[in-house]
Amino acid sequence: MTSRGTLSLLLFVLLAPFVAAIKFTLPPSRIPAPKCIWNAVHTHALVIVTANVGPGPNQRVDIEIIDSTPQRNVYLSKRDIKGETRLAVTAHVEGEVGVCLKNWLSPERLWMLRLLTVDVKASLAQNMSRTIDLDIDIGVDAVDYNAIANQESLSGLETEMRKLEGVVKEIEDELEYLKKREERFANTNLSTNQRVQNFAWFTLFSLIGLGVWQIFHLRAYFKRKYLID
Repeated sequence: MTSRGTLSLLLFVLLAPFVAAIKFTLPPSRIPAPKCIWNAVHTHALVIVTANVGPGPNQRVDIEIIDSTPQRNVYLSKRDIKGETRLAVTAHVEGEVGVCLKNWLSPERLWMLRLLTVDVKASLAQNMSRTIDLDIDIGVDAVDYNAIANQESLSGLETEMRKLEGVVKEIEDELEYLKKREERFANTNLSTNQRVQNFAWFTLFSLIGLGVWQIFHLRAYFKRKYLID
């Protein structure tokens, strides 16, 4: 096997777990609930979303890219996407980025459905949907190395080396992230252990104090009853 083939195989093995592709149908509704696809990302990671929306009359598909913070920051929002739509965002926080889609039923279609029977409505609602083909590339997968090779006049081997360099950098970032998480968990464990220890000492001293008070209280009581001198 040539060196270029070896590099290609190595890149495929390394990059395969980071490829996110999904195909599903999205039913319409007057007030649709969002269908969100979540992926873990690191800070400053490039995220490329390619959505291929199939045809569907009297329906409007909206897309929104948000993060998993409590504020649900919106990176990008686009209405009425059709055909192939390519979107690019950069993650600002460590966590997850969600691609949310909604399929709205047009007001004209709603007015027509009001005139139909319940059985016909159910049949039409079952047949109405949009097929969504969604590809999400994160980090190294989102970089267009062919364009870089054409711009910088790189050979095939140099392009593969550039890809491998990006993969190594992403692995380093992942290890650094795991190291920080381990340190954070270790600090949490130490803090929890210290709190448990402090609570245990507090409970012990409280029980000792309560025991001493009971002894003096009972002794005073027995003296009042002339049971002891």
